[in-house]
Amino acid sequence: MVRIILIRHGETQWNIEGRYQGQEDTHLSERGQLQGRMVADGLKNTPIDVAISSPLERSYMTCSFCASLHGLTVLKDDRLLEINHGDWEGRLADDIKANYPKEFQRWHTAPYTVTMPGKGGESLEDVRRRVRAAFDEYVQKYEGKTVLVAAHDAVNKAIICDVLGLDMSHFWQIKQDNTCINVLEYQDGTWRLVLLNSTNHMGYLFSGIEQKGL
Repeated sequence: MVRIILIRHGETQWNIEGRYQGQEDTHLSERGQLQGRMVADGLKNTPIDVAISSPLERSYMTCSFCASLHGLTVLKDDRLLEINHGDWEGRLADDIKANYPKEFQRWHTAPYTVTMPGKGGESLEDVRRRVRAAFDEYVQKYEGKTVLVAAHDAVNKAIICDVLGLDMSHFWQIKQDNTCINVLEYQDGTWRLVLLNSTNHMGYLFSGIEQKGL
């Protein structure tokens, strides 16, 4: 069996502002750094054999807080990069809604039909394919181990849907709070979800926070 502990990065200033981050290399806010230390503390007594992160600083730093308590070096995997939002990156949700009303509406009602406008813009299917390839490699390479994976909101939602056999029409039915913990297990060709969007390490069962920047 392979166990994957999948976490999202801590809060960034752009999360607070409601800006679409995508593959922009934003930094953890002061609260985001605290969240990173809290998730690390929450996982300190859980055996972890391997730590892998998106190369973007917000995820890498979050992963590093956790890895340091286990004496691990964080491996970077470009396949875990957040969805490329194309022309939407760095823009406020309300600005995008005003300038791309049809696309914005479809993104929130039928996200699987949207390819982000502009150079490099991705679809959820693009994200799903690359992240699933990464996870397929992990389960082959790390048999019998527990792997910590630090990634992003859209990445986490896409892979959780995929391994559960759900298509991307279910994307918005999954929530991922900053530094939430998910646990997935793979054995004999079957995935199962053990834990979803846990925030107990931050002292509450659920956050009630709704971020605009995705």
